[in-house]
Amino acid sequence: MSRVIQLDSVGSERNRLRKEIVISIKNFLSQTEPTEEAKDSAAHIVLALRAIYNTVEQSVIAWEKRGYWVKADKFRLEWEWTLSSSNKLEKSMKTGDWGEVATICIQIAQRFYNVTVSPNHRMGKPWVGAWKKLFP
Repeated sequence: MSRVIQLDSVGSERNRLRKEIVISIKNFLSQTEPTEEAKDSAAHIVLALRAIYNTVEQSVIAWEKRGYWVKADKFRLEWEWTLSSSNKLEKSMKTGDWGEVATICIQIAQRFYNVTVSPNHRMGKPWVGAWKKLFP
């Protein structure tokens, strides 16, 4: 059996997810009412935040092996908000409180103020079908 080589590191995956979140937030906030596309955008934000939360633990494993406990804990604390924000967002979506969903999206966007996405990005519409993934 041959080795499996992973080309994308968890850091680059996290950066890609951050860009997808920014694109999804822009799409969600451009909608005037909760359409299917707006719901998909919000659901994708939830899924991407959880994926970011999962990449954090993979990143700190190497630091902990080398004894960089403080660095690992600081990194965990830096990204801990992703799980709580995704849970709040999902709860607001379940109750149908779209005003609260918009407020949470704005708070998330403030965290990603330094993420730049080219207007000619090739990510397409990463939110398509996210609602069905989140609420099967």
